[in-house]
Amino acid sequence: MNQPSSRRRSALAAYADSRAIILFFLGISAGMPILLIFSSLSLWLREAGVARDTVTMFSWAALAYSFKFVWAPLVNSLPLPLFGRLLGRRRSWLLLAQAGVVSAAAAMALVNPVDPQALRLMAAAAVLLGFSSATQDIVIDAYRIEAAAGDAAMQSVMSATYSAGYRVGMVLSGAGALFLAAKLGSAADHYSYEAWRQTYLAMAALMAAGVLTTLLMREPEAAAAAQTPCPPLDHLRLVLLFLGAVSAFVAAFVWVGSLLPEGGGALAKLGWETLRLASALAAAGAAGALLVAAKVAPAALAVQTWVSPVTDFFRRYGRSALLLLALIGLYRISDIVAGVISNVFYQDLGFSKEEIAWAVKTFGVLMAIAGGFVGGALSQRYSLMKMMMLGAVLAAATNLLFVALAYQGRDLTLMYLAVGSDNLASGLAGAVFVAFLSVLTNIRFTAVQYAILSSLMTLLPKTLGGYSGTMVENIGYPGFFLFTALLGLPVLLLVYLVDKKIYRNNQAV
Repeated sequence: MNQPSSRRRSALAAYADSRAIILFFLGISAGMPILLIFSSLSLWLREAGVARDTVTMFSWAALAYSFKFVWAPLVNSLPLPLFGRLLGRRRSWLLLAQAGVVSAAAAMALVNPVDPQALRLMAAAAVLLGFSSATQDIVIDAYRIEAAAGDAAMQSVMSATYSAGYRVGMVLSGAGALFLAAKLGSAADHYSYEAWRQTYLAMAALMAAGVLTTLLMREPEAAAAAQTPCPPLDHLRLVLLFLGAVSAFVAAFVWVGSLLPEGGGALAKLGWETLRLASALAAAGAAGALLVAAKVAPAALAVQTWVSPVTDFFRRYGRSALLLLALIGLYRISDIVAGVISNVFYQDLGFSKEEIAWAVKTFGVLMAIAGGFVGGALSQRYSLMKMMMLGAVLAAATNLLFVALAYQGRDLTLMYLAVGSDNLASGLAGAVFVAFLSVLTNIRFTAVQYAILSSLMTLLPKTLGGYSGTMVENIGYPGFFLFTALLGLPVLLLVYLVDKKIYRNNQAV
């Protein structure tokens, strides 16, 4: 009679574990930056009179989340001078990343986007914010895995508290930032730079929760045990290899961009930008190979750092790996592309910042949390691929509610229905998708492979989302949201194929 009660008490006690509490506060620190790029910034820029297509292009600052796999191996293996010895590898990198987030948010606060010449400075600060936040995510993922190494039950507890903290961080930088900017006197018809300046400085100050947590927590024992001795000179050579490849990427990206034609529709621009990105990646790869051939860095170390995690994935899944990668790259495309311009959409319909804050940043976040719990509960009863299919259907179908809202106009009830349904679907799909990514990774390369797969998840959707403003200008909001719903159709086919060709034959997926 007492055993079930005892097990419940034990399960609840796990949430009071110091590691679970640490992950809650780290979740707040991780959840804040993303909306300072996507959501609050878009409303700030629109109030300042920045064109819609320029506003949505600022979402590219968050592409660092999609490329974090490039420097994740460095973060995973290289110790930082001085601070690495004082704090440990994980804590020192985490503190550096958090310092970058604070500095970037403060730098954005010091820029008034009314001045067109200042937009470049705003963009540079937003890129720094995205890069620092993505680096913070890399370290937190590694810390979570190592702090509960070998304890699957504790991993689920820490993931739950991290997710809750992440949503709290999103509420603070989403609804909190909008309420504060409005309270300080900025509105759609009365722009106040001072109000937004103080708001972003306040957001930078709230990062203290994460910084203090980093300083007070302990370095995970697994991190120290897994660290392999490596001569400092090899560390330096590996960094030089990385910088050389990045320099080649930037140079090729700029040069190819100068050759591309201007103008054209959104799809034509996407095609040219895809070519530009592919050329830059090829240049980075070629530069890396040349530097290794020139013995700038040891070939074995370079292969172990960047190549082995990738080849392991293809070795395990063979030709089916490409099908898996296609599904990963497209699964969240409907909601991510639609989400880039959603706040501008609400603003254009005439909703106030306070209404947007309550509906999207408070009610919507609560619905997303509920969706996550529903997805987790249903995943215990139904197969993973059935839940993947349900998540894909809901993510695409709920975008049709925004088509109705676009035709209806300023209707608060319909707005809550659309936002609630969309976030519930997004939360469910997100929870199921994280489980899907987790079972695909090899425990030997967990941090790096998870960074690769989660980066791929957002790369194409965020790139396409940068053109959402241009698409709205050409086809209007109803056509745009119908387009995002139709983007979900190929995902349904991919889920079916993965289930048929991989999952049913390999229950490890």
